[in-house]
Amino acid sequence: MNKKYNAIVPALLAALLAGCSGGSTPLGASGTALALAATTGSATSYTSVKWAGGGYVTGLVFHPTTPGLMYARTDIGGAYRWNNSNGSWTPITDGVGFNGGESEFHGVESIGLDPTNDQLVYLVTGMYTKGGSGDMVSGRIYASSNRGLTWTHYDLPFPVGGNEGGRAIGERLKLDPTNPSTMFYASRTAGLWKSTNSGQTWTQTSLSTTTLTYAQVQSIGAVKGVEQIMFDNSNVGGGATTWIMYAAVAPDYGRVAGLTSTLYKSVNGGFSWTPVSVPSNVSGYYIPHMVRANDGMYYVVFNQNAGEGAGGTSYLYKFGGVSGNESWTQLSSLTTGGGYGGVSVYGTGSTARIALAVTGTWSSAGPVVQLSDNGGSTWREIAGDMLHYGGQFWGWIDDIEIDPANRDHIMHVTGGGVWETWNASSATPSWDFPNNNLEETATLAVVTPPAGAPYKFVNSAGDIGTWVQTDLATTPTRGPLATWNNGNYADVLWSDPNYIVGAGLNNSTSAVFGFWSGDAGNSWSNFATLPAGAAANSSDNGSIVTTSRNNVIWAPSGSVPSYTTNNGASWTATNLPAPANPGGWANGYRLVADRKNPNKVYAYDSGGAFWGPAGRVYVSTDGGHNFTLSQGSVSANLYHNSFDLTSMVVNPNVEGDLWLADGNAVYRSTNSGATWTKLNGFATVGADGSRGQLHGASVIALGKAQVGSPYSAAIYVVGTMNGVWGLYHSDDAGATWARYNDDTHQYGGIEAMAGDWNTYGRIYFSGVGRGLIYTN
Repeated sequence: MNKKYNAIVPALLAALLAGCSGGSTPLGASGTALALAATTGSATSYTSVKWAGGGYVTGLVFHPTTPGLMYARTDIGGAYRWNNSNGSWTPITDGVGFNGGESEFHGVESIGLDPTNDQLVYLVTGMYTKGGSGDMVSGRIYASSNRGLTWTHYDLPFPVGGNEGGRAIGERLKLDPTNPSTMFYASRTAGLWKSTNSGQTWTQTSLSTTTLTYAQVQSIGAVKGVEQIMFDNSNVGGGATTWIMYAAVAPDYGRVAGLTSTLYKSVNGGFSWTPVSVPSNVSGYYIPHMVRANDGMYYVVFNQNAGEGAGGTSYLYKFGGVSGNESWTQLSSLTTGGGYGGVSVYGTGSTARIALAVTGTWSSAGPVVQLSDNGGSTWREIAGDMLHYGGQFWGWIDDIEIDPANRDHIMHVTGGGVWETWNASSATPSWDFPNNNLEETATLAVVTPPAGAPYKFVNSAGDIGTWVQTDLATTPTRGPLATWNNGNYADVLWSDPNYIVGAGLNNSTSAVFGFWSGDAGNSWSNFATLPAGAAANSSDNGSIVTTSRNNVIWAPSGSVPSYTTNNGASWTATNLPAPANPGGWANGYRLVADRKNPNKVYAYDSGGAFWGPAGRVYVSTDGGHNFTLSQGSVSANLYHNSFDLTSMVVNPNVEGDLWLADGNAVYRSTNSGATWTKLNGFATVGADGSRGQLHGASVIALGKAQVGSPYSAAIYVVGTMNGVWGLYHSDDAGATWARYNDDTHQYGGIEAMAGDWNTYGRIYFSGVGRGLIYTN
C-alpha cells in the first residue's frame, strides 16, 4: 500500500499536530513552515538479525529424487527450505498470520514431500494437542505447489503437537510413493488417518478408532500416539496403490486403545491391520524412527523412554519384511547414556551405511553419532570429537539424515540448530554448522538505545539469554551468561547507554539472577542481592528500568516492585500494590522510565487476564520509589488483558509523552499519565478468550521520526484496524495510519518490538519462534 502524500499540510492542521506532539513545527531557512510528511506505506524489506540456529529443529527431510532439495521443520518457528545455491535457509512459513489463532500453526509436526513432483510440499502444523480451556485443538495441513512460496491450508479432524514431547519422532505424514494423492497421518491422540485427495479430507483407519479425551491426554502427558507409518514400496509414481505398510504405535496410546503390539501391518492399503511380533526385550518400547532401505529391509530404533533427550536402554534392529520373512536382527544397543533417536540408511545389505544418533547428549562426552559401513556389523563414533567446536552440538540429536545423493554428506539436528559433515568416510570427519538464515530464537523483550550508541539493541530471549547486538549480520558475543538461560527483560540508561541492566533465569540451576554492565556489555556483574519476590518468580512477565547509574527499579512477576540506589547491594519495596493475579496467571508491572526526566517512572498493571480487574497506571516523581495512581487511567477505563497482550512506551524526545496498548485500543498521555486519550481506529474482533480473537492493539513501539514529520517519533502498533490484523505505523502522532507489514510477513504473530533511533522505518520485532527481524 505505498501511499505517499506530498501535498502541503494546511497551516492549521500543522499547528494542531505540532501541539499534540509536544514539539514545534519544522521551519525552513526563511522561517516558513516546511511541508509535513504524512504517514507512508509498508516496509520495503525484512531481514533476520543474525543468531544462527538457536532453537529445536525437529526434523530434516531430503527430497528422495531431487538432489539438494531439503526442508527443515521446527517446534515453534515454522519450516525452512534449503537454498543450495547460496548455502542458506529460506523461511517458508512467514506468511502464517495471527487470524484464527494462527500462531498455533507455526509449530510444524511433520513434512511430506511428493516424490513425483518436487514442487509439492505439505506441512502438518499445530503446537499443542490441548487448549487452555479443557478442549482439544485440531491441527492444519498446509499444501504448496511451489516449494513453499504460497500455501493453501485445510483443517484437520485431529490434534497436532508440534511443540510437545516426542516432536522429533520420524515423519508422521507419509505420501504413498506410487500414488502421492493418497497420504496417511499418524496422529498422537486419534489413531491413524487416511486422505485420498492430498489432505483435503480425512478418514480414520481401522488401526484404532480410539480418540483420546482431554482428561486422558492430561493423565498421560505428552502422548506420542501412532508414531509413524512406512510403505513397503520403493517405486515412484505409476498411480497404483501401495498395499503393504507398517505403523508404529507408542505404548502410551496403545494401552488406552487396547492395541497389543508396538508395530502393525496392513496388506490391503490400510483397510485392516494385524500386530507384528517384536523382540521380547523391546516389548513396550517406543519407536522414534524407522527407515526402509531399497532392498525392503527396515531399520527400527527402539527406545525404552519417550521423547527428545530420553535416556534408557535402546536398540537398533533390522527387520526383514520381504515376502513374509518378518525376522529381527539386533544391530546395536545402548544400555547407558542418552538413548537412540534418529537412524538413516544409504545402500543395502552388508555394505549399507547406517547413521545412528544418540538423542540425549547434554553435557556428555559419550556417543553422539554412530556410523556403520558394513550393515551394522561394526560401529565407530564420528561426532564425539566435536567437543572442540564449543559443545554447541550437544543436545537432542533426534534426527539424522544421510543425503540420498551423497553418502558422505550427513546432517543431524540438535536443540540449537543443525550440524553437517561432508566427509563422513574420513576417520575423523569435520563438521560445520549450516544455519545461515535459520533463526529460531524466541525473543521475550527487546530494548533499543538512543541514536549513536555503540550497539543496536539488547535482546532478551528464551533459552539463549540476554545479548547486546552490535552487528546485525554477526552472532552477538556480549552477554552476561553464555550457558543455557532465559533473558527475561532489560533496560538501557538513555543518558548513558553504556549502562545496561537486566534479569533472567539460569535454566541449569533454576536460579533467577539480575545483572548489569557499565561498558555496553563488554563485561557484566550480577546484582549482589535480589528484591523481594524475584527468586520465586522466574516468569518474563515483569520488567526492569534504570533512571541513572546504580539506580534501578525491578518489577518481578507477581511481586511488588523494588528499587535500589546502590546497584543491587540492597533493595527497598515501592509503595505499589501487588499486581493483579486473576486465576494465578503470571502478571507483573510494566515499568517505563521517562527519558527526559529521570525522576519520573511509570508503572502499568494490565489486569493480568481478560477476566481480571481494569488496567491501571501509576506515576512516580521521585525516581521510582513512590507511586501515585493515575486517576486519568481509571477514567479512561483501560481494558483488562494478560501481560503479553499489552504494552507501554515513552517518547524519549518529550517529557511525559506516553503511549499504551491495552490489548484492545491505543491510548496516549501528554501529561505524564495524568490524563489519557483513546485513539480511534484500533478495535478487537472476536469474543474474549476465543481462539480466533484479533486483538485491537497489543504491542506498541516508537522509533526515529521521518524527516519533516510533525511528531518527533514514528509510532508502530501491532493490532487490528477495520477487521484486519497487522503491524501499523503513523508518522503524525496517530492522526493517520498505514499498514506496515503485509500478508507474506506475519510470522504467526508479532510479539516483542522496539524502534530504532538511528534509522527511520527500522523496527526490530520477534515473530513466533522466528528470532528477531528488522525492517527498512
